[in-house]
Amino acid sequence: MDGGMDAPRNIVGRQVMLFRNERGWSQEKFASVCQLRGWDVSRGVVVRIEGGVRWVADFELLELADALKVAVPDLYPKKNRVAFRPKR
Repeated sequence: MDGGMDAPRNIVGRQVMLFRNERGWSQEKFASVCQLRGWDVSRGVVVRIEGGVRWVADFELLELADALKVAVPDLYPKKNRVAFRPKR
């Protein structure tokens, strides 16, 4: 990626969408789940994350993984996954 305007702003959005869909949650429901956990996020933010057009901060990765009940490395596409899993 050259970082140009057409380059995705994150590489986790597609995985977030897949995990959300596996749970049968709408984007609005997912935003509500995140809000109940203390992260003030709207449906619009979820749309932009899943579409790869919004940058995702490191603390947001933790929030996304926690809300989806997955490990942070699971949010990365398989080719980009970290080779370790943190202990819980």
